[in-house]
Amino acid sequence: MITTKTRIGNFEFNNCIMNAAGVYCYDKEELEKVLNSEAGTFVTKTATLNVREGNPTPRYKDTELGSINSMGLPNLGFDYYLDYLLELQDKYPNRTFIFSLVGLSKEETHTLLKKVQNSDFKGLVELNLSCPNVPGKPQIAYDFDTTETILKEVFEYFNKPLGLKLPPYFDLVHFDQAAEIFNKFPIVFINCINSIGNGLVIEDEKVVIKPKNGFGGIGGEYVKPTALANVHAFYKRIRKDINIIGTGGVLTGRDVFEHILCGASMVQIGTTLHKEGPEVFSRITNELKEIMKEKGYSSIEEFRGKLKYMD
Repeated sequence: MITTKTRIGNFEFNNCIMNAAGVYCYDKEELEKVLNSEAGTFVTKTATLNVREGNPTPRYKDTELGSINSMGLPNLGFDYYLDYLLELQDKYPNRTFIFSLVGLSKEETHTLLKKVQNSDFKGLVELNLSCPNVPGKPQIAYDFDTTETILKEVFEYFNKPLGLKLPPYFDLVHFDQAAEIFNKFPIVFINCINSIGNGLVIEDEKVVIKPKNGFGGIGGEYVKPTALANVHAFYKRIRKDINIIGTGGVLTGRDVFEHILCGASMVQIGTTLHKEGPEVFSRITNELKEIMKEKGYSSIEEFRGKLKYMD
């Protein structure tokens, strides 16, 4: 019997494949489609304290090898997603969902997390450290001092299961430095990677999205090698009780297999889900099971993190 069941922290999921934040998660209607698909669970759109319209359109474009976007965090606000999650919690007491959050300032981050702490929400929280925050400053996760300060402050009051959404890192020293910080705190998971920032796509001598003069996050096939590298680099460096969610470049079951081989416990699909819709979960799950069958694996734990190196 081949199973794609997995665990994140103390929570079990029937399938290791789910949506990535930003895709099929803006409102209840989209989330219901993921809920009723083969996906193991869903993550909400990254919520800010208040409703946000996001950047001017066009702000997303499918490309031959993936996508480019500069969405600007459009979302329906913290309360919308929390209310819906609490509804689902009552309706599906045996299922666990992921609530993605970002504060537009350090103070707002604490406001959001304190609201979750004081609520009845029992699922996983994902704090998005891969959004630009302060003008002139890098993404929070690229500023190691700020990252450590925020986590130190958060864990003074927050004791629910918390994970971090991370941008891609590109230097081995940065993996060392980031892992050293994460290992100090009771983090349940890290999610590698958000899109590769500030790419540029051109068609007919013109940029393809409007915000930031066409600069946007790159996703899809382009980013898989970077995503796998981040998953594996952190798998080798973080505590074994911190799970990894692998995100980036998943088009087939083979891509999911490789994310797990690099150390991921769960795998998220973004661009491909946007292009194909929630039916994609069934196709990719079946492809993953076929690969497992060929290789004689009955569960993902039998090959998770077992990437082979050359002698």
